[in-house]
Amino acid sequence: MAEEDNDPIAEAIKALRAQAQAIPAGDAGPPGVRLAIDNEPELLRIVEALLFAASEPLDLDTLRARLPDDTDVRGLINALQAKYADAGVNLVEVGGRWRFQTAEDLGWLLRTEREEPRKLSQAALETLAIIAYHQPVTRAEIEEIRGVAVSRGTLDQLLEMKWIRLRGRRRTPGRPVTYGVTDVFMDYFGLANLSDLPGVSDLKAAGLLSSRLPPDFSIPSAGHVLPDADEDLFSEDEAAQFHMDFLEGDEPED
Repeated sequence: MAEEDNDPIAEAIKALRAQAQAIPAGDAGPPGVRLAIDNEPELLRIVEALLFAASEPLDLDTLRARLPDDTDVRGLINALQAKYADAGVNLVEVGGRWRFQTAEDLGWLLRTEREEPRKLSQAALETLAIIAYHQPVTRAEIEEIRGVAVSRGTLDQLLEMKWIRLRGRRRTPGRPVTYGVTDVFMDYFGLANLSDLPGVSDLKAAGLLSSRLPPDFSIPSAGHVLPDADEDLFSEDEAAQFHMDFLEGDEPED
């Protein structure tokens, strides 16, 4: 019996237990010693299961309500954090609550890209259709076809969506800017070429075009629209600069 009392391992355990008992109960003190002496693996499993099954992060009080009285919840949390530190999921604190989430360095595996639909106004739909079917077209020509003014906001929205682009300037008085659709527009609507666009009658029936179309309005031939003989095309830098200048103005929506 005397040999047992002098066993250094037994003495170390007794010293650790005495130290743990001297630490305040709950989460007020350092968790390390209390965890080593008081907490059982089963408690870790319970907390682990609760956090995995939860649909939202859990706070310490919620976890404590499911555990025996005087359980060192903070110590269990720290133990689980250490356990999952190098795993594919980590235990992290979010706004004072805890949850498991994918390790930060593996986030790219679960990242997905999705397109958020952006509803176009009737004015934008009509303007887009006119540009698609009658490019290269100027703003004045769009207004003549629609019968109403085209606001900067309408054209700006289509430019920002990259469905239309600035093509160049007409060699006519005032040097008006011309517009055309982009490859992004073609790809979004699954068009191999412009001849795949719906007929004018279909667009009229859908209410996307005014019935007041000029006699010379026609659908472009297949393939990309070729440069107009009376049009000076923009370079990419010129188009970008004009777009910036264009955005400086402010007009009411139509």
